[in-house]
Amino acid sequence: MIYFKRLLAVLFFCLACNKLYAQIRLPHLIGNGMVLQREKKIHIWGWASPQEKIAITFADKTYHAVADGAGKWRVQIKAMKAGGPYKMQLDASNHITLDDVLIGDVWFCAGQSNMVNPMERVKEKYPEDIASADYPQIRNYFVPTAADISAEHDDLPPGQWKRATPQNVMEFGAVSYFMAKKLHLKYKVPIGIINSSVGGTPIEAWLSANAVKTFPLLNNRLSRLRQRLKDDTLKVNTPVKANNKGVDEGVKANPKWYDTTFVPTGWKPFWLPGFWADQGVRNLNGVVWFRREIEVPAAMAGKPAKLFVGRIIDADETYLNGEKVGAITYQYPPRRYEVRAGLLKAGKNILVVRVSNFTGKGGFVPDKRYELTDGVHHVDIRGDWLYKVGQVFNKPNGEIQAGNNNVVAQNESTGLYNTMVNPATSYQIKGIAWYQGESNIGTANYGSLLKALIADWRQAWNDPELPFLVAQLPGFGDVEYSPAESAWALIREAQLEALTLKNTGLAVAIDAGEWNDIHPLNKKDIGERLALAAQKVAYGDAQTLSPGPLCSTATTDGNHITLTFINTGNRLTIKGSDKLQQFAIAGADKKFVWADAMIVGDKVIVSSPDVPNPKYVRYAWADNPDGANLYNQQGLPASPFRTDK
Repeated sequence: MIYFKRLLAVLFFCLACNKLYAQIRLPHLIGNGMVLQREKKIHIWGWASPQEKIAITFADKTYHAVADGAGKWRVQIKAMKAGGPYKMQLDASNHITLDDVLIGDVWFCAGQSNMVNPMERVKEKYPEDIASADYPQIRNYFVPTAADISAEHDDLPPGQWKRATPQNVMEFGAVSYFMAKKLHLKYKVPIGIINSSVGGTPIEAWLSANAVKTFPLLNNRLSRLRQRLKDDTLKVNTPVKANNKGVDEGVKANPKWYDTTFVPTGWKPFWLPGFWADQGVRNLNGVVWFRREIEVPAAMAGKPAKLFVGRIIDADETYLNGEKVGAITYQYPPRRYEVRAGLLKAGKNILVVRVSNFTGKGGFVPDKRYELTDGVHHVDIRGDWLYKVGQVFNKPNGEIQAGNNNVVAQNESTGLYNTMVNPATSYQIKGIAWYQGESNIGTANYGSLLKALIADWRQAWNDPELPFLVAQLPGFGDVEYSPAESAWALIREAQLEALTLKNTGLAVAIDAGEWNDIHPLNKKDIGERLALAAQKVAYGDAQTLSPGPLCSTATTDGNHITLTFINTGNRLTIKGSDKLQQFAIAGADKKFVWADAMIVGDKVIVSSPDVPNPKYVRYAWADNPDGANLYNQQGLPASPFRTDK
């Protein structure tokens, strides 16, 4: 009897284990609140035990599948019109119910940080858009960062679909949200966003291994790295620490330099905003402390407030009256720190900022917001401060500089395709929006890489005409007051040339940049221009004008060159001035000078008395072509171009 009971227990345990093993599992992208692509056959897939039978009931129809020998299964659901919400029931040895499923249009939005940057980053610029973001049919799936150069993955990192609400939208990518909102309001269908983007990453990280094979240098490097992984002689994604020995004197001191009882002695003057390399401190990477007394009006005393400390290179810890009010570890985010009620006093208040800089010029970026405000009163914190160096960082040694034993997978070929693209390619989509290029400034063959990526992804989604939209890089950097060469312009040219491929669109953004910020706040214009490109390319709206004016021909006639434009809309126009700017002209020697330019219909006539025999023209050919002002009457800017390629 005892033997029989033990046998039953063993059998029950085996059956329980088998049942657990047999349970079906879905990819992370398929879940509650998802948007499925309308008017295309819908793919639902997952994993189970080999030969497991799966039934899916959706929109009053039932579909069946059997897992293969590896436990993989796939169901194809008939194409449907936009609508919902629906339930999806999945049955095998376990049961799964997916709720709130919509049928609409799904956009795969990818690239680097300007596609990542969330609405939270631009909340001061677009408060009304955030407050009114009540669009339950706009859904966002943000793909967490994961990278691997060794092999393609079959599932995305865990995430979830979220509705557009004033709370949730703060996490949505700003560009992708404004694009989705414009499309949703125009076509009245659900819009799904899959945001798969990683800041600071190069285009090659987003290519598949097959695409990389067409680029020998990249392919050879990838092969070597993969072999070293097999040989266990390579560290991947291992943080490399700088050789920063020593102690920060400001932290070591008693009282500490941020304390209200500390009396600064021997501190030197500093004008904020600015960089310490421009104010008497040369070649210093380390920790520098900044301190100032600010006068707060009695009407602000005790109230909650917000402290804006512009943008800081690189990291900061910010203290008000001895209390830390905020800290950010890298240079790009704007510093916007909440000040709790009760901290501010009428009269003198002590503001201290501890800045850590690791490379390049450290300090405070000019032309940003530097103030303390309660929404009614404003205290300008620009002006005379005091500073003192707390710590000097040693320069990295040769081994770290060379990086011989360390690689960051998200910066290597295939590193992001394998983890953040390939697992999504079974999910049907309307099209792709791409905003990337900053990390490839100086890459000579960026145009070839971009065209390869477009073909690569279309092949991965098994759709050779899948709509592909590109956000052209905006202006960035110091203004050049003479015609010059430009690495940023070369990337924009490559992005423009993507239009030679079928079913591609472009959002020209030359006017949406900031000279001192690689992450400009104007995400709305770029998102809405991507939506215009989508209307034309993906929705077949022939009446939509996108992009803005494009130079189609250049004809030399004596002492001038006539440029003909397409996409002129009602007509070409000059924005914000009575004279066209940023046109340069050259003869056969390619020595460019600023030109006189005038609009005649859909043409621009360009000339210069200094170039009697002109041959070439450039427009807005600069990192930051400040003042470029050729538009069409619909308000879309002309793309930068050159005729001397």
